[in-house]
Amino acid sequence: MSSMPDAAVPDLLFVLLPDSGLAPDGPDTLAPLAAALQAQYPRAATLTVHPPLRDAEGRCRWWADAQPSAEGVDAALPHLIARLRMEAAKLDLPWQRVALAGMGDGGLLALEAVQSEPALVGRVLSFAGGYLARPEHAPQDVCVHLLHGLDDQRYPYRQVVDAAQSLVDLGADVTADLLPHLDHGLHPALIEKAMEQLRTFIPARLWREAVIAAQDSERPAS
Repeated sequence: MSSMPDAAVPDLLFVLLPDSGLAPDGPDTLAPLAAALQAQYPRAATLTVHPPLRDAEGRCRWWADAQPSAEGVDAALPHLIARLRMEAAKLDLPWQRVALAGMGDGGLLALEAVQSEPALVGRVLSFAGGYLARPEHAPQDVCVHLLHGLDDQRYPYRQVVDAAQSLVDLGADVTADLLPHLDHGLHPALIEKAMEQLRTFIPARLWREAVIAAQDSERPAS
């Protein structure tokens, strides 16, 4: 877990999930994202959770097969969910102040985690990821941010658009940013857009609370 600059108690936790297929001793591909999060949220803690499996060439994988499957995701979810609960408890943070950010297969796993487990994290950022299938329900009180390149061949953008439309129809808090000329990867432009969405996107729940508070304040005193 990242160290805090002034040893203050973290007020947010960002858990980062790398893509599959990386060498365990290779460079930290999520370092630019972690740096951007620390710059924008200096009192936040960041933690990278690495894929637990290794393929025949020693590369890290979230599931045994090269392509994601329901069986592979179902096998990976319990460990991730337990880890998220444990890390939030360590910092005494409610689930709403925990965010999950993943790249590629890590992005898919993050999205499927909040589909399967309620009250797990408050926000999800999926970079160049996707869903196993079109979502059939909206995760309650979770902001979903989809960030994707239009030239991504591994997770075609049309599937992301279809999933986003489904989530909108289901009443989810969702944003979908599809940027031109970007292939599969964690591009700086996607990170910049993610930081903007974290700064500016207001969940519907907060709007509802603000409307109720405003209505209450306008009622004549009895």
